[in-house]
Amino acid sequence: MQTGILVIHYLVCALLVLVILLQSGKGAEIGAVFSGSSQTIFGGRGPATFFQKLTVGLALVFLCTSIGLAYYAKVATQRTVIEEAPAPEQPAESGR
Repeated sequence: MQTGILVIHYLVCALLVLVILLQSGKGAEIGAVFSGSSQTIFGGRGPATFFQKLTVGLALVFLCTSIGLAYYAKVATQRTVIEEAPAPEQPAESGR
């Protein structure tokens, strides 16, 4: 389960970086390269709303996976060697 959450976490991290870079800022940096300066693919105000919602969704998934990984890390550190060690054998009593 922890490995699955970790894989999802890494994918969300990469997608989050990509979506943030695709958003057009005040100077329309890298977002203008893919969607054009007029941004007609998503409509007049569509790309900002679409990418903002996608960013919020990915951020929420990132938050949930972070909390899940922190929970598994806490559970892993609560186990001690004493709990995992076999129970000691009782010495045989002599009949004296």
